[in-house]
Amino acid sequence: MATGASASTELLRLAVLVSGRGTNLQALLDHQGDEYRIVLVCSNRPGVPALDRARRAGVPARVFEGRPAQVDMARAIREAQAELIVLAGFDRLLSPDFFAALGNAAALVSTHPSLLPKFGGPGMIGRRVHEAVLAAGERETGCTVFRTRPDAIDQGEILAQARVPVLDGDTPDSLEARVLAVEHETLVEVVRRLSSNNGL
Repeated sequence: MATGASASTELLRLAVLVSGRGTNLQALLDHQGDEYRIVLVCSNRPGVPALDRARRAGVPARVFEGRPAQVDMARAIREAQAELIVLAGFDRLLSPDFFAALGNAAALVSTHPSLLPKFGGPGMIGRRVHEAVLAAGERETGCTVFRTRPDAIDQGEILAQARVPVLDGDTPDSLEARVLAVEHETLVEVVRRLSSNNGL
């Protein structure tokens, strides 16, 4: 874990990075309690629904637009004493300056709506992933929760994967909805598991 790891009796402090609707954030908000608590939500885009979700839940929510602002975002995460950062639909690469400013203050995990390493990498976000899965004729897809690496996109130690069948007649919309429901469950499960693991 980061410096200043929590004792087992303390809640794991989370910062969640978002860019859009915030459905993964909502799943985390709905299940916080005895194991973890969200202490900060950061977005690279103003006015997105995820920010409203955070504010309705009473969680501080801040916007950091543009790559240079990522240093300030890292400082805000440190000031909030977050121990785990969850990239939940965050659609920008984190810069080397972000990681330099963050230091070893927090571990990072990301979600992706496919069974990595399939359908990952540059440009593979959101709906594009499901379109690619269908175009490839895959019979199975799913989601992945993995450790975020500063030097790679959609690469890092896989912490959990959940499989979702591709059904006849699936559209990108229908496939996205089923994968997203499983992604919510998988992310919450991983965060709960990490909250009980002093090594993160």
